[in-house]
Amino acid sequence: MSDKFDISQVKFDSNGLVPAIVQEESGQVLMLAYMNEESLRKTIETGFSWFYSRSRQKLWQKGEESGNIQRVKEIFYDCDGDTILLRVHQTGVACHTGTYSCFSGRKLFSAEEKSLQTVDQPKSLTKEDLAVIIYDLYDIIEDRRKHPVEGSYTNYLFERGQDKILKKVGEEAVETIIASKNLNDDEILYEMGDLWYHCLVLLAYHGIRPETLFNELMERRKGSKEYHKFTGKTGERPAD
Repeated sequence: MSDKFDISQVKFDSNGLVPAIVQEESGQVLMLAYMNEESLRKTIETGFSWFYSRSRQKLWQKGEESGNIQRVKEIFYDCDGDTILLRVHQTGVACHTGTYSCFSGRKLFSAEEKSLQTVDQPKSLTKEDLAVIIYDLYDIIEDRRKHPVEGSYTNYLFERGQDKILKKVGEEAVETIIASKNLNDDEILYEMGDLWYHCLVLLAYHGIRPETLFNELMERRKGSKEYHKFTGKTGERPAD
């Protein structure tokens, strides 16, 4: 890439970060991430997108594990210099859930439907809605397993096998713990979303349907008083 990009025009916030919108060459918005000066320089030097993870506090290259890399064509900064726009050629999918864009299927407003949902006016989800969301995501994961899609992160996990899936479950569990210790609600939701997704991948790997897990939880909910002493499989209640 050209070395004529003037980084001094970019205004990093108090944490040394700037939001970066990633857009496909076709114009489709793919994702939003954050950059610090080092990741921006690496992006310019290598021609591939690099970002800064606020939860893990380290640099990461898009697609370094999944293969869903982004070859950067152009980089822009906005009129105030506090937002970056990357125009890229996306290989595979951009979203870790397996959808092409992080915004795929997540529409909040349609002028034709006259329906608006905002943070201040959240849709009230029923128990049935929540179950449908779990089943729909699981079915997408199962479909990827049975009908592989080139560049799919979900297929990447299945191809790498059980050890890789377990590693990701462990990593996301640790990141959820860190987010909780930091008392950061946004990060808790983000990391727990990752954790739940990878847990569903693990269920699919073992051929276990969500309803089997739901039945297990139901048994615990209606369990006897003895059960609720949390004795676990050993029959003995832990000291701590």
